[in-house]
Amino acid sequence: MSSGIDLDYPFSGRWLVQNSPADRIPSHGTPRFATSHAIDFVPVGDDARTAPITLGGLLRPEPPERFPGFGRPILAPVDGVVVAVHDPIRDHPAHRGLPSIGYALTQPRRVAAGWTALAGNHVFIDHDGIVIALCHLQRGSAAVRTGQHVRAGDVLGRCGNSGNSTEPHLHIQAIDGREVEDARAVPMTFRGSLPRNGEVVVVSPMNSST
Repeated sequence: MSSGIDLDYPFSGRWLVQNSPADRIPSHGTPRFATSHAIDFVPVGDDARTAPITLGGLLRPEPPERFPGFGRPILAPVDGVVVAVHDPIRDHPAHRGLPSIGYALTQPRRVAAGWTALAGNHVFIDHDGIVIALCHLQRGSAAVRTGQHVRAGDVLGRCGNSGNSTEPHLHIQAIDGREVEDARAVPMTFRGSLPRNGEVVVVSPMNSST
């Protein structure tokens, strides 16, 4: 297994860190689907918060468009070749409060359905044999095609709420092959470090930290 890969942040703006391998490994509670070192970034507004919680949102699913990062550009975090693009899956409503309980009960069904049911719309980039997977993209937003060479900072698609996602966010992981079911997780850092849960990463539109 590779000792690790250092990436650029695949976005601009403010993003809240969740499920970071800096806090625990496996970061998502399981090594299945090579997710041991995966990390989630939730887009937030200028107040470092996601969509305000309302009584309605606690009682019923919410449209993903209510959330500040839905549709934000997702960028290539590294130079490489696009080896997979998948973006036909619809963006489902967000689930917080009581709806999140019902959504959690459907988790085993998505796991049984396999990688794509969990990842939703996604793009894979191969960088010297290490594959970077960027998941939960917005339906129909893919801006690249299989076989295309990309540079760090190129737009790949947009932040969505497809697959196993309770609100719009980006899931990113690195693996040592293109077949997720047979691959091993590769540790990642971002610009030389790994943010922890609860941190808000702020990246300027020119793709440099502020």
